[in-house]
Amino acid sequence: MTSTQLPATRLTANSRWSSRQLRRLAHRVWPQLRHRLAVLRRAPEAGMATAEYAIATLAAAGFAGLLLVILRSAEVREFLLGIVQRALQV
Repeated sequence: MTSTQLPATRLTANSRWSSRQLRRLAHRVWPQLRHRLAVLRRAPEAGMATAEYAIATLAAAGFAGLLLVILRSAEVREFLLGIVQRALQV
């Protein structure tokens, strides 16, 4: 075997599988495949992909930055300080 050749896998054209072995394999694997396909049909998009995570992370960082700018403004700081002072006077 040269460095460019890959080792033979179990199901290549050159493999020596009997039809009985292939039937056994099919009977073992087929129910698992049917179950997996049924799960995918029920919830085809149950989670987010990597690109969606990236977009959601950027949106969250942008929103956090916006809140930081708003909360650091003098008007908002005075408003929040007034609310806290009134709450402590009660």
